Amino acid sequence: MKPGRWPSNKPGRWPPRTTSPTPFANGPRLRPLQLVLAVDHGSGYIWGMALFPVSPEKEAQLVARMGQFAILEADIEESFVRSGGHGGQNVNKTSTCVMLLHVPTGLQVKCQETRQQGMNRYLARRLLVEKVDELRRGKLSAVKQEEEKIRRQKRRRSRRSKQRMLADKSAHADKKENRRRVSPD
Repeated sequence: MKPGRWPSNKPGRWPPRTTSPTPFANGPRLRPLQLVLAVDHGSGYIWGMALFPVSPEKEAQLVARMGQFAILEADIEESFVRSGGHGGQNVNKTSTCVMLLHVPTGLQVKCQETRQQGMNRYLARRLLVEKVDELRRGKLSAVKQEEEKIRRQKRRRSRRSKQRMLADKSAHADKKENRRRVSPD
């Protein structure tokens, strides 16, 4: 055995596998420490520590939107329950479903979209912000605008616009027909 190598390890593996009968006989295995850079006491947000498994930009956007609607982490009651549906043994054994209750408004959100609890926590907060936005802005909210857009798209066309659309389609089909190769018959 080469010096400095563990007997049952691949090179570069951390934490190293031990051959001892008890898990911590060679000392505890420590994980890298994450440093807390600053605490914003107004929002209760801890800067510098990753709270969700998303990029720092997405996390910052969420914190900004929560600040925009005056949603404080202290006002949110978070609970975890077991999910159901797809995900197999993971969702049946672990509490990956996240339930948030925003105490000032009484809004409740439940998210079990992914198999990861951390990602569900992020998505539940995003959903809570959207619901608070819809509650406060009413008809002007982004959700209402999207619903109105879909309703306009599904609305029946007038007879004249339908004829114009069909004429355009026919002209386009003729143009494509003229582009075909000429057969040597």
